[in-house]
Amino acid sequence: MAYIIFTPNLQRHLSCPPLEVRGDTVHAVLEDAFAANPGLRRYILDDQGHLRKHVLVAVGGEIIADRINLSDPVAEGADVYVFQALSGG
Repeated sequence: MAYIIFTPNLQRHLSCPPLEVRGDTVHAVLEDAFAANPGLRRYILDDQGHLRKHVLVAVGGEIIADRINLSDPVAEGADVYVFQALSGG
């Protein structure tokens, strides 16, 4: 299992405590998180199923490379962080 953590700025919009999730890719881990909390999907993925432009995902401290298919590997016990970018000035 992996551990998915959502940054506080996302938690302001939606209740999303950290979760233990199953999966060996970012896609699988996110799908497991969405099964537990369906409201997360609309904040993280666009209507094409790709990461929204203002969202970053890091696995083991590294930003993922595949924002389209979310195929980056997730090792057993990895921490997966979901960041919602802030903008403005």
